[in-house]
Amino acid sequence: MSEPRPRASLLPPNSSPLEHALETTAAGASELPVPLRALWNPDTCPAELLPWLAWALSLDAWQPYWPERIKRQRIRDAIEIQRRKGTAKSVRDVVRSFGASLALREWWQKAEPGPPHTFDVVLTLGAEVPRSAEFQQDIVDEITRTKPVRAHFTFTAGLSAAGGVGVAGGARAFVYRRLAATAH
Repeated sequence: MSEPRPRASLLPPNSSPLEHALETTAAGASELPVPLRALWNPDTCPAELLPWLAWALSLDAWQPYWPERIKRQRIRDAIEIQRRKGTAKSVRDVVRSFGASLALREWWQKAEPGPPHTFDVVLTLGAEVPRSAEFQQDIVDEITRTKPVRAHFTFTAGLSAAGGVGVAGGARAFVYRRLAATAH
């Protein structure tokens, strides 16, 4: 058997013994496997590293109390939302990334057109998302960051409930609470 070849040093001939020791110590670090594809994928990234991945993709907000499923979806949608920031599609995408749905009506889409550069948002939370006011405020804050800068919106939170009557019937009720939100 042959002995392993000594590693060629990149240090200059006048380097100190301390520098040689540091080079020898650090040499093993370059041989550690780093699963870059798994770390940059929101589906395979370890949960404890998700905040760093979100930061790398320039997510504007991150809360530790969000469910892991929402955190991963926010990261998945981050690039597309950033590409279209300032459009109605980006507002829809940011709300969808929180596991919610919305009805968005711009000023020119109403029966009687409203003031220019305004829109109404009716938010309906999904079944598997937090129902707290704090979570809804996070969504409103993201809408504010994503919407066109000159636009203002009226926010309405809707609660969706589904139920059934016997085998053949079904009902869906919507309860709305109107809130006024203004961005400064």
